[in-house]
Amino acid sequence: MAATWLKPLKVTKTKTNSTVVANVIDYVENPEKTDNGRLITSYGCDNRTADDEFMIAKKEYEHITGRSQGRHNILAYHIRQAFKPGEVSPEEANEIGRQLAFSFTKGKHAFVVATHIDRGHIHNHIIFNSTTLDNERKFKNFWGSSKAIRRISDLLCAEHGLFVIENPKPSRGSYGDWLGEDKKPTHKEDLRWLIDEAAPYAATFEDLLETLRERGCAVSLKRKQPSLTAPGWKKPSRLNSLGNDYTEAAIRSRLGKVKIITGGGDSGTHTHVSLLVDIQAKIRSGKGEGYTQWAKDFNLKQAAKTLIFLQENGIDSYDDLKKKARAVADEFDSLNDKIKTADDKLKDITELQKQIGAYGKTRAVYSAYQKSGWDRDYYDANAADIILHRAAKKHFDAKGFKGKLPSINQLKQEYAALAAEKKKLWGDYHRLKDVSRELSVAKNNAEILLDIKQDNRNSNNLRATANRNTHER
Repeated sequence: MAATWLKPLKVTKTKTNSTVVANVIDYVENPEKTDNGRLITSYGCDNRTADDEFMIAKKEYEHITGRSQGRHNILAYHIRQAFKPGEVSPEEANEIGRQLAFSFTKGKHAFVVATHIDRGHIHNHIIFNSTTLDNERKFKNFWGSSKAIRRISDLLCAEHGLFVIENPKPSRGSYGDWLGEDKKPTHKEDLRWLIDEAAPYAATFEDLLETLRERGCAVSLKRKQPSLTAPGWKKPSRLNSLGNDYTEAAIRSRLGKVKIITGGGDSGTHTHVSLLVDIQAKIRSGKGEGYTQWAKDFNLKQAAKTLIFLQENGIDSYDDLKKKARAVADEFDSLNDKIKTADDKLKDITELQKQIGAYGKTRAVYSAYQKSGWDRDYYDANAADIILHRAAKKHFDAKGFKGKLPSINQLKQEYAALAAEKKKLWGDYHRLKDVSRELSVAKNNAEILLDIKQDNRNSNNLRATANRNTHER
């Protein structure tokens, strides 16, 4: 349902290379959490000896490359992926985790996927080696890596017909910070983690409290601030003692900003009901004429991509999708007009420069021709220059130039400014072209999947405009 974080594992003051990875893997492979190890999958290594294999790969990497990062060396990475309670089997969750790990690492890193079933919801722990399988490179964490993981996770969950959180609140990692360390989380850290995990599934504060009760928390509403007791703990803690982000007001505010794409909805009213709800429901159900037609021409991967595209672009209704498609089409047409206008101006400047150059070079000849009283013999001897001079003057008159002409240097500056503007317009053009294509495909896919009978001329015109302009360029 959501990959909550990507955590690097590295040497600490009290832990050596081998113990850092070994402790984390020991935790995630705990038999009590993984059905006696049945819910553990590995790739590129044996999960029973993964920590040793990771360390051997590090030594081989240092031998091949001659690089050693010492205390700053990142040994492995830890991903956590959670699912809504009751919607996925442990085996399917483990397979989704394997697909996520393989897709994110591109199959170049060894990894272990352990599915935990000891809590109220099923969740995966993925540990992958920072060193590649060929021992020649290391994974370099990049800006936005957590977003990339979440997007892959969302696509996989959508393909499997599972719920997808639209705007998950990032976990603070307090629950994961102690993994591989000596001490376990405090009661307050445990409560913060439980709230972060439960919040995406709750539409209201009351729903959140009910979810926490289902997960084994004791809830007391006797005071102004509710108090909670996590499973395995005895003394309750008030919400306002957990930090500013965990007061009742803060949690209520958070819940108002979190939306879950769920199954259901009235598929007969497509202009007002949530489009994301309808598509997710159709993917989950696999029924209906619209789905049958979809299955003939498309597949669940494309359905999932359409769902995620609509989610990422904040499109929640069919009306909104149509409006955005039309708005992009209008912006696309306007941009195309601006490019054509810039092209025309650049051509005018180029021609004006040419005529000004010709006028200046032939001015002395034409002046002498005037002084000769328009002598025929002089004309015959200098006809080419005289014709060029007259053509330049005719061009200036047609353009309405009177008095002093602009300088060549001035025209060069104007040309450079227009060329820069056109370059920017072209960048926007290609961006809009991609957006228009995606919107058109999403609109067409939604109509097929949900069996919406609508006039598709707008989207067809949009595609035709994009194709026509591409051909012209």
